[in-house]
Amino acid sequence: MSNDDVIRVYVGTDRSQLLAVPVLEHSIKRHTSAKVEVVPMLDLPVPRPKDPRNGQRTGFSFSRFCIPKLAGYKGRAIYMDADMLVFKDIRELWEIPFDGAKIVIQKEVKFEDVTTQKIGAPKKRKKQCAVMLLDCERLDWEIEKIVAGMDDGSYDYEQLMYDMCILDESDVKYGVPFEWNSLEHWDPETSLIHYTDVYTQPWTECGNKFGYLWFNEVRNMLAQRKLDEAAIKKDIDLGYFRPSLLRDIKYRHLIPSFLLDLWDKNNASIDKMSGYIKHKAVYEAKRIRQQAIKDFEAKGCAENASTSHSLT
Repeated sequence: MSNDDVIRVYVGTDRSQLLAVPVLEHSIKRHTSAKVEVVPMLDLPVPRPKDPRNGQRTGFSFSRFCIPKLAGYKGRAIYMDADMLVFKDIRELWEIPFDGAKIVIQKEVKFEDVTTQKIGAPKKRKKQCAVMLLDCERLDWEIEKIVAGMDDGSYDYEQLMYDMCILDESDVKYGVPFEWNSLEHWDPETSLIHYTDVYTQPWTECGNKFGYLWFNEVRNMLAQRKLDEAAIKKDIDLGYFRPSLLRDIKYRHLIPSFLLDLWDKNNASIDKMSGYIKHKAVYEAKRIRQQAIKDFEAKGCAENASTSHSLT
């Protein structure tokens, strides 16, 4: 990598996690001497599939497919989710060879037996594309055409997101180590932690086992005046972050370990008394999507019944 190269990191986010992006950016830049450009992808003009069952599960599920066009179909890029922190030099990730592939995604999932026991965790950790390298020059992706592929029945959401069916298998390399997308796990070998379980992210839930890592990063930013406490308070007031978050950022590292359970219970009480609802906007969007699916399926059943009746 030459000194003129810029590591381009495109971050998928929605408004509720937007403030997590500069925290991720800070963690990336303080562990490398490379030039890094972090691009938040918020509210991209992504078409909505006709079948709501193929709709985005988050406000940014399809954002990764927009990256080659955003990059002008030039060079390589990295995709990340906002709910992450980096602890090693990002050049380790950037310099993973493509070996003829067009994308590089995670090759394994470790510690599944431990992390799936968490409240709100899925029953199984699937192979992940939340950290992905893209060879933008060789990816002709256009989000309109990709969504059209679901509309014409060529594939569905699961085949697109989990199987990457829009690429040949030879175009996909499983080369990102787990350490660069460590799902709800941290140890000294971790390069990137992913707070992937929405229900227990440290800015929305008290007592996340590795939440202190995120608090440390924010505390560092506040001390260097790279983040304004008012910005955190604003997102608390908007309901995106829990009311007790600033208490954790300012004081949790000073609390003796034997008192941390009590500390977390007190924080949880503060949040409850304030009327805070975790990820309110996210779950409201999920409710709307589920209702749209129910209405869509009911309409399909009614149309099938009508067709059947007309043929008799």
